[in-house]
Amino acid sequence: MQNYLKILIVALLFSSCENNKTLNTNSVEVDQTTIGNHMERLASDEFLGRKPFTEGEVKTVTYLKNEFEELGLLPGNGGSYFQDVPMVEISGKPSDNMKISGENISFDLAYLKDFVATTNKTVPKVSLENSELVFAGYGIVAPEYGWNDYEGIDWKGKTAVVLINDPGFKSADSTLFKGNAMTYYGRWTYKYEEAARQGAAGVIIIHETEPASYGWNVIESSWSGARLVIESDLPLLEVESWISAESTQKLFAASAMKEQDYKAIAHDKSFQPIPLNLSVSVGIENEIKKDVSKNVVAMLPGTSQKDEFIIYSAHWDHLGVGKPVDGDSIYNGAVDNATGTAGLLAIAEAFKKSKPTKRSVVFIALTGEEQGLLGSAYYAAYPIFDPNKTVANINMDALFSPGEMKDLTITGYGQSEMDEYAKTAAEEQNRYIIPDPVAEKGYFFRSDHFNFAKIGIPALYASGGYEGFDNSIEEIKAFNGSYEEFKYHQVADNYDAKTFELSGIRLDLQLFFNVGLRLANENYFPKWYDSSEFKAARK
Repeated sequence: MQNYLKILIVALLFSSCENNKTLNTNSVEVDQTTIGNHMERLASDEFLGRKPFTEGEVKTVTYLKNEFEELGLLPGNGGSYFQDVPMVEISGKPSDNMKISGENISFDLAYLKDFVATTNKTVPKVSLENSELVFAGYGIVAPEYGWNDYEGIDWKGKTAVVLINDPGFKSADSTLFKGNAMTYYGRWTYKYEEAARQGAAGVIIIHETEPASYGWNVIESSWSGARLVIESDLPLLEVESWISAESTQKLFAASAMKEQDYKAIAHDKSFQPIPLNLSVSVGIENEIKKDVSKNVVAMLPGTSQKDEFIIYSAHWDHLGVGKPVDGDSIYNGAVDNATGTAGLLAIAEAFKKSKPTKRSVVFIALTGEEQGLLGSAYYAAYPIFDPNKTVANINMDALFSPGEMKDLTITGYGQSEMDEYAKTAAEEQNRYIIPDPVAEKGYFFRSDHFNFAKIGIPALYASGGYEGFDNSIEEIKAFNGSYEEFKYHQVADNYDAKTFELSGIRLDLQLFFNVGLRLANENYFPKWYDSSEFKAARK
């Protein structure tokens, strides 16, 4: 990020403020006991990992609806607390091996160990049969950067092999895309979307832990078993897949590029697709189930400006029951995202205790985030509340820290005036704001606020995650690293009331409440900054 060091240095100057951790200008406090009680319940085995289309979903959405109703919030979708989200569950069984063949070579890659394969096509069977492999660099078509990794080839029937992230990653060049900060072009979802637009039959994404921001164990858990999609008229690939770093080396060693540095070549703007003189064969047998999942929507109507809305959001879903690890097969998702869902209920409780607001305040617990932000994508396509009258979105996802934090790290810093609202609220707590120091991980595109932003609604997505009042920067970095390595999307993401620290979560939620309370009682609509790609959508 340009000027990142300058911003960080200025921000860190605030860290010398006198430690008054809970200072705020509002009489209503977000209740820490409420947070803990809801987390303990939502992350328990009773909810079976909260996966859509399962008994876990029924239990979860019923629980949320009852809690909103008990608080005295009104149904948010006409007379209902639910917004139906039609989805298709595809239970795909890939072939045991992915076969790579060349003129004088043939070898197999093993399912889960070396590759994963899925499809979004709602048909009984898909396959790649000796599909020609072509290296397509980063798999990006970005006219504004003068970049086209697909140019010059008819892609019909072919399979693109592409790198994860975008060319700016680790480039030390802030003018190359957005430097180290990932753009949407770096996301795996984009890779599949663009290849389908180009007419390819399949995509193989090369996995590397650092540019992907998660290890192969996350690929195994997230890309195996049943997956959910929203049916669409957009072009789709036959097969969407990943291969491991070790398998990638084997693939390129057998290819026409065996003497070339494929990563270096892909960083050049003049890159053109390179046939690998190899083909791939793999198949997937599908069981198809069409059903309806649910967003849970509740609201507190405003007084004088009740047709203007503040939306708080958090996704309720996790991964359900999956691959057993040490005898545990329930992926409870305590951090991801019982924290945000409990926060939604705790903030709703705080608003209910507060005086009525001028504007209406909406609370949406979204489905299908883990499957590709599906619940928020559906809401964005079929919004209940007019986007032009929606003042802002405050999204909560995976709030986690070992205690109260000095910083408020804003993911997507520099996009909108929501930064200024967050800064004011942070200073009330003697905290400072910073941009996301790991912007290369693309977190801005990895939670539901992204779909609100795409329809022009300024969004705040933030949490304390850099420096604690009682924990050093180094300690917080180690804490975050441990979570990402051992708990993120794993069965170990559990809640233990005796050891789980809630004070930092509560402080963040208090800040989100304070920001929303201010927005709900004024006339101003926060604006996108001129440099934001989302400004046009607001117009």
